Formats: sequence, structure tokens, C-alpha cells
Amino acid sequence: MARKDITATRVQVYLNDPKVAEALAREAQTSAVPISQAAARAITRGLQRNPAADPGDRLLQLERSLRDHMRSTARDMQIVQELLVEVARAFFLRLPDALVDEDPTVQAAVERRIERLLDATAARIVSGAGRTRHTEAPAPVFEAWEPQDSSGVREEPRSFQAAE
Repeated sequence: MARKDITATRVQVYLNDPKVAEALAREAQTSAVPISQAAARAITRGLQRNPAADPGDRLLQLERSLRDHMRSTARDMQIVQELLVEVARAFFLRLPDALVDEDPTVQAAVERRIERLLDATAARIVSGAGRTRHTEAPAPVFEAWEPQDSSGVREEPRSFQAAE
């Protein structure tokens, strides 16, 4: 087999940026070639119309992927928020209003329960723990208020009564 003689052209390049020189030395070391060959490969890649993927392109791909993921996550969160509002709207449409809703004691009990729920949720988020089952007995549903009818007999909670 006849070997083609490849004529080499000598080009002298001065690198003023130490980061470029370090990157070129790193490229030569990882490829196990002399610095001149690493420089020639880098110049060839830079002059190609469709350069092969290099670590910079991979980083750019990862960045784009992360951006797309963040967009889809934000969209999903917006959908969840809208669904929650719709569930609350449907809940309140079907839950009858009662005079006891205006009772400050009931409102305070509800506010306290909501605050406990929010605090527990925030604590779970901060700790990184998922939803866990509690082994202790649940808190009473009506801590500060027990509905009674005019005869003094305890009523069923409003959520179990038929809507009017």
C-alpha cells in the first residue's frame, strides 16, 4: 500500500488567554496527543459547518433541557392551582350556608385548623419527607364547637347533612 505524503503547514499561534491554553492542554491530555495536534483538531472543529458535539454543546443541550423542564413544571403547577380553585369552588357551591358559619368561635377553630395544616405541610416540604401516616390519634374535628339542636341533642356535623 502506498502511503500518501501529507504536507504539513506550519502555523504559529499565540494564545493570550490562559483559559484557552489550559483548555487546549486538557484536550491534548485527554486525547493523548501533542498540543499541536489538539490545536489542529480544535481549529478543524471550529471551521466545520456542522461541528461534532463537544462538551460545550452538551452543556448547552443540558441547559436547554433544564429550561424546557422548568417551563413544563411551571405549566403543570399552574394547572394544579387552577384545579384546586375549581375543587374549592365546587365544594363551596354544594356546601350549604348556615348561621353557625358566622360564629366567631367556629371561624377561629377553622382558622386554627388551616394554620396547623399549612404548618405541617411546610414542615414536610422543608424536611423533604413525603406524606406519612400519623400513629397518634387524630385531633377532634370540632374542638371548640359542638353543634346542638334546640333540644340540646348534638347534631350531625354539617358536612353529613343533606344540602337544602
